[in-house]
Amino acid sequence: MAKRDYYEVLGVERGASEDEIKKAYRRLARKYHPDVNKDDPQAEEKFKEINEAYQVLSDPQKRAAYDRFGHAGTDPGFGAGPGAGGFGDFTFEGFGDIFDMFFGSGGRRPRTGPQKGADLRYDLRIEFEDAAFGKETTIKVPRTEICSTCHGNRAKPGTPIKTCPVCNGSGQVHSVQNTMFGRFSTVRTCDRCQGEGKIIETPCPTCVGRGRVRQVRTIKITIPAGVDSGYRLRVAGEGEAGERGGPPGDLYVYITVKPHPFFKRTGNDLVIEQKISFAQAALGTVIEVPTLEGTATLKIPEGTQPGTLFRLRGKGVPYLNGGGRGDQLVRVHIDVPTKLTPAQREAIHQVAEAFGEEVGQPDKGFFGKVREAFGK
Repeated sequence: MAKRDYYEVLGVERGASEDEIKKAYRRLARKYHPDVNKDDPQAEEKFKEINEAYQVLSDPQKRAAYDRFGHAGTDPGFGAGPGAGGFGDFTFEGFGDIFDMFFGSGGRRPRTGPQKGADLRYDLRIEFEDAAFGKETTIKVPRTEICSTCHGNRAKPGTPIKTCPVCNGSGQVHSVQNTMFGRFSTVRTCDRCQGEGKIIETPCPTCVGRGRVRQVRTIKITIPAGVDSGYRLRVAGEGEAGERGGPPGDLYVYITVKPHPFFKRTGNDLVIEQKISFAQAALGTVIEVPTLEGTATLKIPEGTQPGTLFRLRGKGVPYLNGGGRGDQLVRVHIDVPTKLTPAQREAIHQVAEAFGEEVGQPDKGFFGKVREAFGK
């Protein structure tokens, strides 16, 4: 039976890159491995065909010979490799995802080098004014730190640290497995030293041989002016300690701003609601309004209508990282009194009559009503 084209077997174009060929092989190897397809009698033959195609196309010299001469270029006489007689030796180091499926985690290289520590999150609730103008403060953060006694090497000071006799300090153990499909080379973490490459005979009494301890650290932070709820402040190097000499992680402080009793923030502008009397709105006046920095004077022109917005330039929230400030907007409302004295009622009736408005009759009082009843 004539062999199929190797590119067709892997389902790639003839100009496919090495990464494309590798991805195609991994996908098909998972799909047709005999251990996964025990009920499919053709799976074994397909798996052999896929491996043969990959062995040729993954090797630049063998691929070049195949592209030029076809299957004849893979004959041993061309010095090109496996041909039709077998698969040769397969070394799948690095193909961790395939071996995780077929043989557990043996094919994945263990991480034995320096590793950066984990990042930490701290949620901080601050006052409205502190968000506007910024503030320096301190926070207490529980985190893992390098042990100050053993400095992270996990051994009691003055005691020896030996090289692991099983892995010779590499932290990895190589093994070769012969199967019906060829010879598979795998890498796993050393069980004796757990990938450290070192044997600690006398653990540090402070950290109990962990190399790290749990501490609550007071950290000084600077909140920039103009922050708002949801702002994230990064404090470099203040996260969890790294492993095996790796750098520490970072601390991220998430800001939540407390609401203000009367200021409302819109971007970098502030809005307040201010009550004025009917007389002040009609005749005009100058009033004092609160700001983030005290009070400011605001001129109310004659004939001001309810809901009018006045703008105080530069009295809002500073822009984050500089560049000026927003404004403060003052929305005025007419304060209608709920209780009036007889004199106030009479005065308002006179104003209403002057404008030709019809309103309820003024209260004449008890004696006024008596005089009216007797015709006086």
